[in-house]
Amino acid sequence: MTAIITAPAARSRGVEFDVERLGPNLGARLHGVDVAAVDDAQVAAIRAALTEFKVLILRDQAIDDAAHIDFARRLGDVTFGHPVWDSGDVPDEVYELDSADGGFADVWHTDVTFMPRPPAASVLRPLILPDTGGDTSWADAEAAYASLSAPLRRLADQLVAVHDGNREFGYYLRQRRGGSGNVWDGEQVRDLRPVRHPVVRIHPETGRRSLFVNPGFTSHIEGVSDAESRGLLDVFYAHLTKPEHLVRHRWRLGDLVLWDNRSTAHYANRDYTQRRLMHRVTLRGDLPVGPNGPIEPYLDPA
Repeated sequence: MTAIITAPAARSRGVEFDVERLGPNLGARLHGVDVAAVDDAQVAAIRAALTEFKVLILRDQAIDDAAHIDFARRLGDVTFGHPVWDSGDVPDEVYELDSADGGFADVWHTDVTFMPRPPAASVLRPLILPDTGGDTSWADAEAAYASLSAPLRRLADQLVAVHDGNREFGYYLRQRRGGSGNVWDGEQVRDLRPVRHPVVRIHPETGRRSLFVNPGFTSHIEGVSDAESRGLLDVFYAHLTKPEHLVRHRWRLGDLVLWDNRSTAHYANRDYTQRRLMHRVTLRGDLPVGPNGPIEPYLDPA
């Protein structure tokens, strides 16, 4: 179970973690890690492990919001908690998902793809858990792309999809926030203009390709009929969420889970009746790039 994980900042001596793989390509538990006490070499190795395994589970982390944010900040640039949502009495960097306030995530999605630069990674921990239920599953979008048939991969490489946050957050932004959201990428969010992303995203660190569409925020594929768009997205979604592309995590207090938002999608089961309260911190991402290079994120450039 022990593995040496090397990263640029740690190559001189290596960093050793106990690694328990959850699947052949997706997910790992790192044992013996205390995020409140890791040194720079260990942080670099955790980043390398996140790129390799895409989902990392760290158990028994006794941290509060401040330590959560501090650890995330050591991994990368931390964003505002959410472009739109006001999580109330928590730090600006925290997005609070509270089932008592409609904070569910029971649709397959990749975080915040309705913005031009979605987060690179997310770091999530539970504060209150139901006695049963509330598991989270992740899908390996990289393995899903690689296992498509060659003709479908070639087609997907050429496609552009529109992602739209209005269905989920538009009413909230207009009615509850008065049209003034949070600061994202240095700009105040005042509306949710649909954005364009490549259907196939090239990972900026590994160069590997992933399916970059999700039922939560992808509205349609450009340049095809509505029927063709629905058909293609249905094929991509069904393939993305095949059992062999998934790992599932049963939460317990003290867990801290990191995932690479550039190569995964996830789903939180809504199979509980007691309260479920989670805090998420996200790392700033970059403009998704596909096989044909960068694309303009808006149809009508401002």
